[in-house]
Amino acid sequence: MSIPNTWGTPYGGHAAPPPAKDLRPRRIWYVVAALLGVVLAGAGITFIALTVKNTVHAVDRAHTFSSGEQRTFDFTQGRTRAIYVSQSVPGHVDCRVPRALADSLTRPPGTFRVTLGTRSWERVFEFTPKTTGDYPVSCTSDIPAADFALGDKPQVRNMAVGILAAVGCFLTAAVAVPGICVITAVRRGRCRRRLMAPPTPPAWGPPPMGPPPMGPRA
Repeated sequence: MSIPNTWGTPYGGHAAPPPAKDLRPRRIWYVVAALLGVVLAGAGITFIALTVKNTVHAVDRAHTFSSGEQRTFDFTQGRTRAIYVSQSVPGHVDCRVPRALADSLTRPPGTFRVTLGTRSWERVFEFTPKTTGDYPVSCTSDIPAADFALGDKPQVRNMAVGILAAVGCFLTAAVAVPGICVITAVRRGRCRRRLMAPPTPPAWGPPPMGPPPMGPRA
């Protein structure tokens, strides 16, 4: 007749692997890491999409005009506008607006170019209307088939902020998601080894081996 072992795992033995539900931290942290990665990646894509959208809409391609043509636009006082040109090669560009609209056109420092499909639009002039109303704009270029368009002044700082925010989201996801997974796996492994460790012998175990102590006996 066999006697059941009610004392747990014998000394020196190995315990059975504990159930996964008993390990800490729980596996829910893997799900948290995945969701965090999805949210950060989605935020980065959103920042890029908004930046691209604002850049594309800076050029009013629906109301373009050819070299030498005059076209009337609606202007708002104090709202800086930009004139863009699309031409096959760089060429000399000249634009004119009524003096009642703006005192002068300025060539902005630096180059700002927007590529839409097979066409590139380059900013050539900027001006700030000093009054509100409809006024004509005319431009010429020494490059045949050059087209012009009115648009908004590009917000370079906002574009840079949007791109940096997107990069920050992607980098955070690349670091945080693997980090959470690795930490969770390491701690669960430690918890598993602790639960599988043999029990500590009781304090009332066998006496230590060796010669009896010297000295008088009662």
